Amino acid sequence: MSASSAFSDEKGGSSSEPEYGHDPASGGIFSSDYKRHDDLKEMLDSNKDSLKLEAMKRIVAMIARGKNASDLFPAVVKNVACKNIEVKKLVYVYLVRYAEEQQDLALLSISTFQRGLKDPNQLIRASALRVLSSIRVTIIVPIMMLAIKEAASDMSPYVRKTAAHAIPKLHSLDPDQKDQLIEVIEKLLADKTTLVAGSVVMAFEEVCPDRIDLIHKNYRKLCNLLIDVEEWGQVVIINMLTRYARTQFLNPNINESLLEEGSEKAFYASDDEEDEDKKAEAAALAKRKPYVMDPDHRLLLRNTKPLLQSRNAAVVMAVAQLYFHLAPKAEVGVIAKALVRLMRSHSEVQYVVLQNVATMTIKRRGMFEPYLKSFYIRSTDPTQIKILKLEVLTNLANETNISTILREFQTYIKSMDKDFVAASIQAIGRCATNIGEVRDTCLNGLVQLLSNRDELVVAESVVVIKKLLQMQPEQHSDIIKHMAKLIDNIQVPMARASILWLIGEYCEHVPKIAPDVLRKMAKTFTNEEDIVKLQIINLAAKLYLTNSKQTKLLTQYVLNLAKYDQNYDIRDRARFIRQLIVPTDKSGALSKYAKKLFLALKPAPVLESPFKDRDHFQLGSLSHLLNAKASGYQELPDWPESAPDPSVRNVEIPEWSKCTSRKDRKEKKVEKPFYSDSEGESGPTESADSESDSGSGSESASGSEESRSARSGSESEDSGEESESEEEEEDEEDQKKKKKRLEKTKARKAVEESAESEQSSGAEDRKRSRKMVKNQKSVSESDSESESSESEEESEEESEEESESDTDIRKKKAPVSKPPPKPSKKESKKENKEMSLLDLDDFEPAPASAPVTPVNFLSSSLVSDLEGLSLTDTILAPTTIAPSGSIKMYELLHRITGEGLAVEYCFSRQPFSPDPNMVAVQIQFTNNTNAETKNLHIEEPRLQSGMRIREFSEIEVLAANESVTVVMGIDFCDSTQAANFQLCTHTRKFYVSIQPPVGELMTPAFLTENDFKKEQGKLMGMNEISEKLTLGDKCVNEHVIVERVTATANLSRVPCGSDKECRFAGKTVSSGSLVLVTVAMKDSAGAQLTVNCEKMVIGTMLVKDILQALSQ
Repeated sequence: MSASSAFSDEKGGSSSEPEYGHDPASGGIFSSDYKRHDDLKEMLDSNKDSLKLEAMKRIVAMIARGKNASDLFPAVVKNVACKNIEVKKLVYVYLVRYAEEQQDLALLSISTFQRGLKDPNQLIRASALRVLSSIRVTIIVPIMMLAIKEAASDMSPYVRKTAAHAIPKLHSLDPDQKDQLIEVIEKLLADKTTLVAGSVVMAFEEVCPDRIDLIHKNYRKLCNLLIDVEEWGQVVIINMLTRYARTQFLNPNINESLLEEGSEKAFYASDDEEDEDKKAEAAALAKRKPYVMDPDHRLLLRNTKPLLQSRNAAVVMAVAQLYFHLAPKAEVGVIAKALVRLMRSHSEVQYVVLQNVATMTIKRRGMFEPYLKSFYIRSTDPTQIKILKLEVLTNLANETNISTILREFQTYIKSMDKDFVAASIQAIGRCATNIGEVRDTCLNGLVQLLSNRDELVVAESVVVIKKLLQMQPEQHSDIIKHMAKLIDNIQVPMARASILWLIGEYCEHVPKIAPDVLRKMAKTFTNEEDIVKLQIINLAAKLYLTNSKQTKLLTQYVLNLAKYDQNYDIRDRARFIRQLIVPTDKSGALSKYAKKLFLALKPAPVLESPFKDRDHFQLGSLSHLLNAKASGYQELPDWPESAPDPSVRNVEIPEWSKCTSRKDRKEKKVEKPFYSDSEGESGPTESADSESDSGSGSESASGSEESRSARSGSESEDSGEESESEEEEEDEEDQKKKKKRLEKTKARKAVEESAESEQSSGAEDRKRSRKMVKNQKSVSESDSESESSESEEESEEESEEESESDTDIRKKKAPVSKPPPKPSKKESKKENKEMSLLDLDDFEPAPASAPVTPVNFLSSSLVSDLEGLSLTDTILAPTTIAPSGSIKMYELLHRITGEGLAVEYCFSRQPFSPDPNMVAVQIQFTNNTNAETKNLHIEEPRLQSGMRIREFSEIEVLAANESVTVVMGIDFCDSTQAANFQLCTHTRKFYVSIQPPVGELMTPAFLTENDFKKEQGKLMGMNEISEKLTLGDKCVNEHVIVERVTATANLSRVPCGSDKECRFAGKTVSSGSLVLVTVAMKDSAGAQLTVNCEKMVIGTMLVKDILQALSQ
């Protein structure tokens, strides 16, 4: 229903205005009714505001329907000075639309617009500026400049945002104003509101994208504001920061670039080449310094990560390209899940996403391998989507999944979509080229397609077979004979030309058939297409040179026909070949080499992806989509050779960053300012980053998404849990350091226990911190010195990953695996009675096989008591098992999303007694509300094929402010796919998922040295993955390496005679496949990591994880 008819219905169903929407001549030159807007003009001229408002509503409705209302401009512009605020707003809406077309009339009212800039209503001020900047006349440039400068200092952020929008308009009108506009941009970049940020960065990109110096001081502010900026502003800021980071930070993959180059070598490379390459790699790696990530680089990666859950596809795409261009190789994988989620969107979005995924899969194939099935083609997909999915599937094909992909391709060939069928056959050809093992299988399959009824399938098969045969022609002469027989039936010119080229090129393999084919083709020469005629001439020339007795006359006949052909290319080719192969007195020296020219060995064609060289364009840009540079495209800069000065980004602590909730939380939790002392010199420390990330990323994200469905809420937790766990681990590390210093102070000890008890529950932290304050006053003086030294230590270690430092802290506590003495048990009980909330660390979860009992495990208070004992690292045996307290906890349900119910889980690495093929998962429920939670149980498990789940028995009642721990078993089927299910209480259901790290899918296997070597010998070739690495600064001895590897994967140490080698063995829990790991240390911090595993995907993922652990 049209807008004006809707309006008349509201007024009572009758209106004097006729409906022109259905009159075909209503907007045209042939309309006889020139007075059709008279009633509106009368209403606009009346003294009643109600009539004016009604008229303006109807005019704006006309504009919305696409009707021309420009002839009303004089009547509307008079009302710009109307006192009624509603009328004024609509008049400005109209003027923004038509000011550019009716410039002369708009100029008459310019004084009114200037008055509007002083209006007390912010919407009027903004609208006046918008209209003023829409009048494209150079004479008012000074007025516009003055208005923009005033608006940039306006109290209202909305007006400042409009000023930012006006800057590119003025710049396009008069580029000479650039210097003054840059001053305004610099002023607006310092703005502290999220409303202005996106608009001013857009103005920056339009006017002066090369002025990187304007961004330095505002870099950290933009990173921290990013999560709260409106969606399209986020896209602009992320793209700008991507370019900024490429000029200011070092390449995080600088030490892996050589390894990457090595992995892209041909599948069959000679051993000599490999040895030379290895030597060159080792020399280059030795020269390079170990890479340390700039804290500002880490800040950008952290603060953009939560935006992967954005509902706006453009934001997700922007974050994905940022990670692809800027993140370390090990961290890029997080974007895969988000991009696969976008595949469920509209076909237009799918098209753009798949273009980018196709480019990513060429360099980072492993990232999308777990989501292979998401790229399977549906019958409802449009052709362009099908072809892009085929491209991605072809790029993802490797030795392990090729059989599945080829089965999938076989079904695609039966499709009714001809273009798609042709692309599928080409994809089969590319798979055969890239993976040598399946070349014969593909060739046989394509030969079977030659008997297909569909001519297009046959033609495309011929073209692909021709390319494959060039690789090993001598083995496949029977296929060439078979194709020669098809020449009568195939009518597609490209296919006929391909068969003729094959027969001519390999005529010595089919000496009897080739002359007969030429005889047949000579008959039909005049009726053939040009591409076929050229190949007939080539065939004749080659047969004349190899078998002139049988083909001399045929060749002369064909050349004579070609001599008088209508196409000059064919006539030229005939003259050239006659002179070359039939020597005469006049023919030159070239005729001696005719045989070498025609029958030279030709290199096999390389079937490459059309997306191979597209990554030099910034992903997600129009230029990348078109594969051509679009106007306005900013090139992605190369990484700098040496890091620019990071101090240019240092500023005083901005007040906006200390928003109360985050400030309170920080002060109560750790008693430190938001930024550490060392920040003034070297940027925010890792701890500051982690808090800003978890504060803005996890809390605000989960808070803002609370109103959405439960599923989207759980998705945000899944991808946000890494950053939260990093923060929690670092806080735990801080607390443990303090314990060492003050372990004799009883009151302090109780406080530290409470602070460490539950890592991610902010509400409990605050309650406990109120108790802390009293106790800490007594020790604050003695503690102040230790804290200052502590902050120095932190600033030195700021660039390292939190997970690594946390692992080190835990491992130092490995000696405490003995049963504790009785007195300390009593002490821990006493302290528990004194505390207002239950200290969860005193009740560590039991092993998966046994019912939950706190007796068998150490409490955190006992750990702190025993830390004073003189057990050193040298006493530890390499097979020491870490205490259960060191097991990493993951968040399953955040207390905000769970409405007071917080759920955490960990992989206890204990056998699951009901089913040994399942991984034991320990789940801890905490009720943070004041009411009981009842009937906690699992429903509707949504599992990938082959996965199983063994639910825990229902928890009938969980009392207020109490916790309980249960154990469940999951058979992940040796994959890292998440197990999705519903966690239900008596009132609510929450969608949650548990995703295992690859190292938790294993169980230790105890082997002797001989058994290890024997099993390793069986798992060579395709089952062995070997990578070079540079050991991190802390991997100084064998003991640290053992700790790092066993923390990453649940493996046991295998005895080894050599000091320079560490061996580990384990089995996958589900199938019992052996996993063997060898770390061979070399000189100058170099090492060789080898993983032997029957399951290649697990082996590949394990190599990445261990590489990351040992490189830190």
